[in-house]
Amino acid sequence: MKKLRYIIAISAIFAVSGCSDVLDTENLSEKSLDNFYKTPTDIDEAMAGVYNAIYTANVHSEEQVAANLMDNMMFGGGGPDDKSAKWVDNFEDPAEDTYRDMWKQSYNGISRANAIIEKVPDADFSKHFNTPQEADEFKKQALGEALFMRAFFYFRLAKFFGGVPLIIKYDDDRLVARSSYTETFAQIASDLKLAIETMPSTPFPSIPTSRYGHANKWVAEAYMGRVFLFYTGYMSNMEKQATTDLPLAGGGSVTGTQVASYLDDCINNSGHKLVSDFRNLWPYSYINKSAGKNTVLPWAAAEGLAWVGQDGIAPTFGTGNLETMFVQRFSFGDWNWTNGNIYTNRLALFNSLRGNSLVPFGEGWGWCTVNPKLYSGWDDTDPRKRGSILEVGRADQGTAGYAKDKGDHETGYFNKKYTSLQHDDGTGTNKGMFVQMYAWPNADMQLMHAQDFIFMRFADVLLMHSEITKTPDGMNVVRARAKLPAEPYSLENIKAERLHELAFEGLHWFDLIRWGDVDTAFNDVIQVRNSGVDASYSVKYRTETKGLVPIPETEMRLLNGVYNQNPGW
Repeated sequence: MKKLRYIIAISAIFAVSGCSDVLDTENLSEKSLDNFYKTPTDIDEAMAGVYNAIYTANVHSEEQVAANLMDNMMFGGGGPDDKSAKWVDNFEDPAEDTYRDMWKQSYNGISRANAIIEKVPDADFSKHFNTPQEADEFKKQALGEALFMRAFFYFRLAKFFGGVPLIIKYDDDRLVARSSYTETFAQIASDLKLAIETMPSTPFPSIPTSRYGHANKWVAEAYMGRVFLFYTGYMSNMEKQATTDLPLAGGGSVTGTQVASYLDDCINNSGHKLVSDFRNLWPYSYINKSAGKNTVLPWAAAEGLAWVGQDGIAPTFGTGNLETMFVQRFSFGDWNWTNGNIYTNRLALFNSLRGNSLVPFGEGWGWCTVNPKLYSGWDDTDPRKRGSILEVGRADQGTAGYAKDKGDHETGYFNKKYTSLQHDDGTGTNKGMFVQMYAWPNADMQLMHAQDFIFMRFADVLLMHSEITKTPDGMNVVRARAKLPAEPYSLENIKAERLHELAFEGLHWFDLIRWGDVDTAFNDVIQVRNSGVDASYSVKYRTETKGLVPIPETEMRLLNGVYNQNPGW
């Protein structure tokens, strides 16, 4: 069975650290800053707690769900009772704390990373390794990984909330005002730069499978590109303050030329590569093999698809994946177990066909239906079109039996990258593909989704390199993979390429913001079906929000005037 790493309950490890005024004896029953971080096992446990903070209880605080709901290429969907999805889609706040779990968990991750950053440099791990070099590499990887994860969480906060409180020491005052947008990104850039300079340059194929899912130098270099493009774009196009460099904390900056060199290093030395067929990145390409003798997805059989898997170069299932760089790992969790459902991929559940349990595409909640404008404007010769969009009413897609009018904002198109997959388990019962692969007992549709969510893959590195250098090379490597002809570099070509390559991966919303396109991206009136009734869909994006969501009201009240709310909220 698949092991879900990083789910170690250590969030309360430091709960007693404030007792030092009362107790001066060594704490023998609790882990603290004084008695922890002594061994590699300590570091692994602490790092597990950092990664655990990626997961949020409220689905609207899961960044990929939130970003897709706000994207102009996806609608709210769901059923009549799924009002929160429609409100977010329409840039309204469903509840005063819609995004509080994202806020809380990000700061949990930051706090845990701070502790590692402070304690690792002074730790002596030499007796736990065969050579001093091995011990030194472990220390550098741990420190760099923690720096990266602190940058990851601050970037998550900044993308959604703007400037946020900067707490970069474990014992720093938590009751501080928000830093400016520029100050926040300067901290992110500084952490990424130090992470890149600290972590070993171990090629991805040489990293043990047991380390799959951990950040490394190549991931940090890729994120430097993403952060650079977002900050310079936001400042130039949203704040109207033309900016070409990414600031560093304490002074100085990272230039586009420097970022391009980081991406060059990643491209040339990381060992990451594009998979041969874009469609093999997604688990629907495995469904026929999983189903055994039955071909349950004729299209995948006709196209000769074969999933590369999601566990690196030596996956349990699949042929080996050199493209995926950084993911949110998922397993299974009981929906009735407290917070158990956060460890199953809810994007796949929420995006799946509403009211239709078909083979191989199973039932879900019908959120994030796909804008028909994307489908109609996408060239049929691009294999990524049907590799990304699930069309209903097609026998070759296994959707011939689709019954319409089960949900709202129905367009006939769904997210194919992250969706429910199922087939007969040999007893005449349809069961989730992942459930069968990992032999998970007593599972229902809520427990089907052990598909990792990909935060960063190598194709994005190539596209970012083209955008930063204003050269077509990386873009055309991605196009060549799709058997499409080369094109000259232009921003419009990059925009189209990113839309088609990265659709539904939680990135297009942020691209709209940084390009300044968000202000005009929601002017269409589109015909949809709302639970059997013809309707007109339109969204009222409010430019005064500048693409940001509200600071959670509970946080505003707790600090009683220390924070100022974002405009428009």
